[in-house]
Amino acid sequence: MTDPPTPPPAGRLAPLRGGAGGTVLKRAAVIGGAVAVAIAVALVQSGSGLVVWQSVVTGLLMGGLYGLVAMGLTLIFGVLDIVNFAHGALLAIAMFIAFGVVQATGLHPYLTLLIAVPALFLIGAVVHRGLLSGSGGASLENQLLITLGLALLLENGLLMFFGAEPKNVALPGDFQFDLFGAVVAGGRLYAFAGALLIGAALFWLLRRTRFGTAIRAVAAHGQGAELVGVNVRRVHTVTFGIGTACAGAAAVLAAPLVTVTPTLGEQFNITAFVVVVLGGMGNVAGALVGGLLIGLVEQLTTIYMDGQSSLLGVFIVFVLVLFLRPQGLFGRAAGEGGGA
Repeated sequence: MTDPPTPPPAGRLAPLRGGAGGTVLKRAAVIGGAVAVAIAVALVQSGSGLVVWQSVVTGLLMGGLYGLVAMGLTLIFGVLDIVNFAHGALLAIAMFIAFGVVQATGLHPYLTLLIAVPALFLIGAVVHRGLLSGSGGASLENQLLITLGLALLLENGLLMFFGAEPKNVALPGDFQFDLFGAVVAGGRLYAFAGALLIGAALFWLLRRTRFGTAIRAVAAHGQGAELVGVNVRRVHTVTFGIGTACAGAAAVLAAPLVTVTPTLGEQFNITAFVVVVLGGMGNVAGALVGGLLIGLVEQLTTIYMDGQSSLLGVFIVFVLVLFLRPQGLFGRAAGEGGGA
């Protein structure tokens, strides 16, 4: 008689299986209180409400993009249990797809979503099926080495093909407007709105569609899902493609806001991993909240630590979360209760 299958780790794709609503609300209240205190301290230190308000607005707008990048990364971990170090390099691929299409055809940058997102989905599916789904990618060590090696290969390929010179993707008709004193660029607002819409579409896919049910079933118990007829290998491949496509969408939305370089994906990769840990590994909704928080932290760091890198504050938060709550703000420890 064989042993019963091992249940999935606590917190893995947690929001897709339900959760303790009261506990989540309490954590949200604590986080909201901490953010309010941080903003109040920044206000005292800067002495300018306008400076703090500008930082808050900019941080939230950029945080939406971070959340979208992290949602793809945490979805892959939640279903496949793969930590994908090539996520940032694949994001850079999408940025150069957008740049190349705009340069060649004059297409509006945001319309390149119709090209970059399907392309990244296919690339992600091929990477999973060709490199990660076989016996060579079965162990955690092999997965880490494969994805890290793939990241180096893609970055150097971009360097060889496009060169190291920074590229810019111009946004036609960009504008600025005043939001209670804060200056908001149209490109940032479009990117934030696009990230929220894509995040909502992803959540709808996971919660309201038949394939989303299959994804949740595989995340909850792969062996059980296979016993009732779910093609687990197909679900894994498509999920990896969807997670990579999320990075592609974020790349196109962010391209007009940044200087495009072959190594830009590294910065997004680092930030995305911090967001995933902050929100809880495998927690899709937590990734969005974590992205907004990290966006705020980045901007407030420029007030707290004038002249220092904005990533310094991000890493401080990262270390504190690892020490105080390693399962993340919305993840569950093994002994914690929650919904089934």
